[in-house]
Amino acid sequence: MVTRINADFEQRVVILPEDYHWVDSPMAGVERMMLDRIGDESARATSIVRYAPFSEFSPHVHSGGEEFFVLEGVFSDEHQDYPRGSYVRNPIGTSHTPKIGKEGAIIFVKLQQFNEADKEQKAIDTTKEPWLQGLVDGLTVMPLHEFEGEHVALVKWAPNTQFNPHRHFGGEEILVLEGTFYDEHGIYPKGSWLRSPHLSEHHPYTKDDGALIYVKTGHL
Repeated sequence: MVTRINADFEQRVVILPEDYHWVDSPMAGVERMMLDRIGDESARATSIVRYAPFSEFSPHVHSGGEEFFVLEGVFSDEHQDYPRGSYVRNPIGTSHTPKIGKEGAIIFVKLQQFNEADKEQKAIDTTKEPWLQGLVDGLTVMPLHEFEGEHVALVKWAPNTQFNPHRHFGGEEILVLEGTFYDEHGIYPKGSWLRSPHLSEHHPYTKDDGALIYVKTGHL
């Protein structure tokens, strides 16, 4: 039977840090918090993956592509080291062998979700990239990727910033990296994951601690 977790993409999903449930992977020292998933070990999946120091994962090919953001520590493979804040895209057909060092690592990763025509491989150290002015005062944006309506970016919210009410064409996915994100539906502290379907709406804002969020739109 195929594993299905939050597999109805027409439904809004919110997972808060207190909802995390870590599941062992087939490799020792590697655990996963499954956010959405269709499939078993080879799956269309969105997860937070926690690697213990000096853990490894078996060599594998990205049959549907791999996209990840390093939340903590340093993620490493035979190609290079990716410190905290790295955004990496490995297109369909690429392969690697993760081998983690003494710091361990936590990554937010999306598997088997690439458009077949999206062949750009990239690794961005977001700690060294410039920020651009956003659509309203208090908002700065760091674009990370764009392809045929799909957009990925980091968005930094100054304290007490209000954004315009808006509708998500193609859906929206958010991971809160720092601070606390708010909208009329709830309160989302660091570590919260939100997935909002096509044509959903909200009116987001921050309070005194501001927020830093990873945002992906247009992919649902």
